[in-house]
Amino acid sequence: MVGLSAMYDPTTYGSISGVKYGVGVVGNDTILKGLLDENPSFKSYQMNLSVALGALKERKLAAVIWTSETPPESVDPVSLTLYTIKNDIQSAVIEVKIKEVFLKYEDILRDVRSDRITKHPVTITSARPVNSNTFYEFIYALLIPLLLFMPAIISAGLVIDLITEEYQQQTIDTLRTTPASMNEIIWGKISACILLVPMEAGLWLVLLILNRIRIGSLPEILLQVIFASSALILVAALLALYYQDRTKSQFIFSTAAVILLLLTLAFPGNPLNIIAQLASESPAPLFWPVLFVFICFCIILTLLIRVTVRKATETS
Repeated sequence: MVGLSAMYDPTTYGSISGVKYGVGVVGNDTILKGLLDENPSFKSYQMNLSVALGALKERKLAAVIWTSETPPESVDPVSLTLYTIKNDIQSAVIEVKIKEVFLKYEDILRDVRSDRITKHPVTITSARPVNSNTFYEFIYALLIPLLLFMPAIISAGLVIDLITEEYQQQTIDTLRTTPASMNEIIWGKISACILLVPMEAGLWLVLLILNRIRIGSLPEILLQVIFASSALILVAALLALYYQDRTKSQFIFSTAAVILLLLTLAFPGNPLNIIAQLASESPAPLFWPVLFVFICFCIILTLLIRVTVRKATETS
């Protein structure tokens, strides 16, 4: 939960960490260094650039700021360069928090150079100010759909492994010597993967409710998740039966899943949007039509899998 929150809004992570980040300051700008020291999240150190970058590389510092030699009252622009560690969650937190310092520094520079302003900007006040709620957007638009459909992606990959491994390890013939038919073997694997989806999705919903997050239309949400996930799992099973090779099946499924996801998100009635509407107790007029489409798609895939299993049985 904290990891996803940090990915969506890094300030969420920084506010609970309580860590004081070391920042190396290169240059003689005392104003910026003073602003960093005033901020409870930072501790600044005056350093040379090479020494500061070396300390950053060894993670002794969280960031390095290089300031130009231009004085605040000069007519020339003041340049700043921020050095952080690439692809690091701590860097994401620092970039958000240090932005506040930079904005204060910008305001100070504007005040110092205000005597050169000949025209004052016009202040525009919005008639209807928009209050953004990032937590609400994160929970209902991102977290809940992501948690509920993640089991489908995992189960789809699992069903490919379960089926292709039998062919690649040549254990499918051993299974066929048992009283179970080929259809029962394949559908047993598919059913097990489909059953995992409502169990995991239901557990996520329970955990969210225990965290005092209000979620509406629980039966409708589970119905949408079950049939949308079943369609994805059946597509994966069909590819596994057709190619009988794990690498090929996983690659083609991953490519097809990305393409289908992009095409689906282009429509307002996509499953992720419907889940967000249902969870937030908003009207979801496309719920039943989309559910009907997924049910029909599952029926078609079921028939195709039966035909594929029959052909595989006859050829062997």
